[in-house]
Amino acid sequence: MTNTDMSMRGKIIFYEERNFQGRHYECMSDCSDMSSYMSRCHSCRVESGCFMVYDRTNYMGNQYFMKRGEYADYMSMMGMRDCIRSCRMIPMHRGQFRMKIYERENFGGQSYELMDDCDNMVDRYRMNDCQSCHVFDGHWLMYEQPNYRGRMMYMRPGEYRSFRDMGMSGMRWMSMRRIMDSGY
Repeated sequence: MTNTDMSMRGKIIFYEERNFQGRHYECMSDCSDMSSYMSRCHSCRVESGCFMVYDRTNYMGNQYFMKRGEYADYMSMMGMRDCIRSCRMIPMHRGQFRMKIYERENFGGQSYELMDDCDNMVDRYRMNDCQSCHVFDGHWLMYEQPNYRGRMMYMRPGEYRSFRDMGMSGMRWMSMRRIMDSGY
């Protein structure tokens, strides 16, 4: 593998104990079920790239965005239980970003096209809810509160007809951010 190939890949190391102690597991790609590698996780180090980590297998449950850095005790910092069950590497995107958001499921109701970050959907578009979207280009994070706060959901290119069917019932998405090379 060339140096260029390595720079396009990500690497995250999970540790069972705080402060990078105990057994560890290195991951350089998606992992749908980490439970056979580790029983718990209290710290991690992202050496390169960006990752989403999930508290359930198969990329389900609560999601947390991890960019390059050290997280000596991130579990308690984020209010997450000590179980990370899956992780997904976020590929770097160097082109344009484009996503269309819809007020209702199945691409119904008001719709708006985004090509940059939106810190408050209500203020910008006068849209109170977002229940489906189509990501054309780039990788995005959607947040339940304005100003990129609260629970989040990773969106990669594709059609998302119903957030409720994705296990996000009752959540309202209020801000969206592009995932760029710098980590956001």
